[in-house]
Amino acid sequence: MIRARALALRDRFAGMGARVVEPPVLLQADVLLDLYGEDIRGRAYITADALRGEQMLRPDFTVPVVQMHLADGTAPARYTYAGEVFRKQEDDPERDNEYLQVGYEVFDAADPAAADAEVFATLADTVTHLPVRAATGDIGILMAAVDGLQTSDRRKAALRRHIWRPRRFRALLDRFGGRTAAPASRKALLAGEVAATGPLTGLRSQAEIDARIAALHEDAAQPPISAGEMEGLDALLNVRETLPFALQQLQNLAADLPSIGVAVARLRARTDALAERGVDVASLEFEASFGRTSMEYYDGFVFGFYATSRPDLPPVVSGGRYDALTRRLGGADGVPAVGGVIRPGLVVALEEAT
Repeated sequence: MIRARALALRDRFAGMGARVVEPPVLLQADVLLDLYGEDIRGRAYITADALRGEQMLRPDFTVPVVQMHLADGTAPARYTYAGEVFRKQEDDPERDNEYLQVGYEVFDAADPAAADAEVFATLADTVTHLPVRAATGDIGILMAAVDGLQTSDRRKAALRRHIWRPRRFRALLDRFGGRTAAPASRKALLAGEVAATGPLTGLRSQAEIDARIAALHEDAAQPPISAGEMEGLDALLNVRETLPFALQQLQNLAADLPSIGVAVARLRARTDALAERGVDVASLEFEASFGRTSMEYYDGFVFGFYATSRPDLPPVVSGGRYDALTRRLGGADGVPAVGGVIRPGLVVALEEAT
């Protein structure tokens, strides 16, 4: 029943002009492990053989679809697929480690806001009969805020790397802003109070260790992020409103965080495009921190649909924009791309419960 529903959804998207693709189940692991982020790295099923090296059971479809698109070269393009994905669930044995996904992906540079709205509205139509709520966000706004900080490139790189780990991000931000002190062990190291008397062990060379200590000294000499920028980031991270009110708050914040101006303009264009698609933007939730525990390749619009009566379930639908991923895989400017997936197993479960 679930497989039949998956194929019906895929065929529905194909009927809208999307090309059906079937990426392999086993994928080369070397590139993927660097692209999927820490969460998936720890939950991937990896195997190896002498001829092919390390391979990974498909954790989702986005990367292989991007690779197929870049090899084909056709643009604009729309793709759909249906098949199993595999993820370890060591922290939650109740969740499936193998399940079906159906996806809809759009590669189109002409009007990114319209493409965002198309993907969101198309997937929303598949669950309109279910008791679900939609949530949206935009990773690109926080990225832009970090990139615009008046601090060292090293600190900005650290913050950007940990955007998808909110606790670590918060801890770093508070330390860089002078709100919390550096760990005692680091202070002792920088003060020369730690001496190594034993043999050198581990994978790092003495030169690498010395370079790391030098970097820590350089960071310790940096002035803290200004109070104004810290307050602006705090306000940004706390934005959680229906879309029109969130947009107004973000437009006001752009006065203190001018680096987010372009990203907020993209949000405004997307809001208009969603309204043109018939989406009720007045009641659509927007949260600036939404999507920070999802795939690390998202760099713009992110969204999810959640069962209102089952908060324990993963999202029934999820997706977002991943322009940076296409640049990493294809070089140059990449290809603007946005997509999303639906879990037919959860659709069937919710239908049976209502």
